[in-house]
Amino acid sequence: MPQPKCRKIAVLGYRSVGKSSLTIQFVEGQFVDSYDPTIENTFNKMVCLNGQDFNLQLVDTAGQDEYSIFPQSHSVDIHGYVLVYSVTSMKSFEVIQALHDKLLDMVGKIQVPTVLVGNKKDLHMERVIKPEEGKKLADSWGAAFMESSAKENQTAVDVFKRIILEMERADGNVTSEEKKCSVM
Repeated sequence: MPQPKCRKIAVLGYRSVGKSSLTIQFVEGQFVDSYDPTIENTFNKMVCLNGQDFNLQLVDTAGQDEYSIFPQSHSVDIHGYVLVYSVTSMKSFEVIQALHDKLLDMVGKIQVPTVLVGNKKDLHMERVIKPEEGKKLADSWGAAFMESSAKENQTAVDVFKRIILEMERADGNVTSEEKKCSVM
């Protein structure tokens, strides 16, 4: 059995877009309905994908805005990024674009393993950003795109499974999609 790969993932986005809810849903399998602004939390979870174990360290960051100074800690030793906006908030969609620009400036690369996530897809009546808009933005970055609802465990799992695949691809380890994923 190969050694587990340690991967550090930062979850970034505007305030109250569901970064913590998405992360806690993935790690603990529960939806946190209350809003308590995060300063910064770190979660660990072991995941097996395509026969390889991954020891994930998830950095759930404080909500950022377009004027936030991008913390250096969010770029050092980070292997992949989950950038989250709310499909119910145009402001969060604008902020995520500014955050992506700051991220690239900080890491000094033109591309980093990224999944752009349109969260709160269950709030149909409040939606202001179409899936096509998120997909177009992700494509312009060379990033993966998904919509999710932190209320649904499977979409949260899919988001973090996808960032693992993006990190593996960036490392030159292209994996076949047919193998099963198990979350431990």
